[in-house]
Amino acid sequence: MGAAQVQVRQGFAALYGAEPEGVWSAPGRVNLIGEHTDYNDGFVMPFALPHTAVAAVSRRTDGRLRLHSADVEGGIVELSLDDLAPESDKNWTAYPAGVVWALREAGHPVTGADVHLSSTVPSGAGLSSSAALEVVVALALNDLYELGLKRWQLARLCQRAENVYVGAPTGIMDQTASACCEAGHALFLDTRDLSQRQIPFDLAAEGMRLLVVDTQVKHAHSGGEYGKRRAGCEQGADLLGVHALRDVDHAELDTALERLGDEEEVRRLVRHVVTEDARVERVVDLLKAGDTRAIGPVLTEGHASLRDDFRVSCPELDLVVDTALAAGALGARMTGGGFGGSAIVLAEEADVVAITKAVEDAFATAGFTAPRVFEAVPSPGATRLA
Repeated sequence: MGAAQVQVRQGFAALYGAEPEGVWSAPGRVNLIGEHTDYNDGFVMPFALPHTAVAAVSRRTDGRLRLHSADVEGGIVELSLDDLAPESDKNWTAYPAGVVWALREAGHPVTGADVHLSSTVPSGAGLSSSAALEVVVALALNDLYELGLKRWQLARLCQRAENVYVGAPTGIMDQTASACCEAGHALFLDTRDLSQRQIPFDLAAEGMRLLVVDTQVKHAHSGGEYGKRRAGCEQGADLLGVHALRDVDHAELDTALERLGDEEEVRRLVRHVVTEDARVERVVDLLKAGDTRAIGPVLTEGHASLRDDFRVSCPELDLVVDTALAAGALGARMTGGGFGGSAIVLAEEADVVAITKAVEDAFATAGFTAPRVFEAVPSPGATRLA
């Protein structure tokens, strides 16, 4: 039994006066390639991190939901299931409560729960700490109440919780990655039909590493800029007469951009999404062909597109990418929604120390908060621990 599992189980017993019925975990994720494509019915390619949210949970029959986090100051938060309502909660409790709301709204007979949570997924780093909270609670309730929902269905319900209950207009990628990823693989996900392919991604076996550089710049998806980008993409699809930007053929991109005329901002958003979908497919082809090092320049292209067309980067993210590449990285890009958060760096194993030092020194010289750098190892998705 792992240390986190033991601590959460013991914490639950101390809080609620009884042993939990079970303990579950769900990971954060890093997106290798495919940014801001998921809400455009496009392609994404995340993998799960070893960092997880762990939940000890028991059922209740009295219509009450009791929530506690070891990571947040304060006592148990008690809610009535009948009072759960979209956008009524602006605290961390909105994520697990939103899942309960979404399950009940979909007709599933959840009658209450006691929940104690602890997470090692960095918050605000673009690594899906919120999705990990949602998925771990959804999986626990699915098991305890024997709802029989498949992983992709849980992901859909968790996305609905975040979109409607929390009020953040995120796509389906984060929840699906947390629920469905496999160790040693990246998940090639078609967000239109939710079809999945597990693509082997074992960098260590090939003498490479993928670093995550958390810039310590916090972002918030429910902020207005993310919503503006999504609305702009929907406007582009409407102007082009397609259901979603996924339907714009990469080979026909120039023609599509001409049709958008002087809608410069929409043109930029469309160009990013269409070229990003193509980049995901290129990475899949390269990995399947065993040409893993060749994905580096594709990652870097993706960063340029996010920086210049989608305009969701920031000085800290750009500094990570530029410094890492100058220090010998194979490729680098921001990952996640942007406006802060993390970047990823693909590097030869022998270059990791030098690249890490170069990035840390560059941040110190710029007067930025010191970044957190760690290796991203493709890890298992959500699971029951006990």
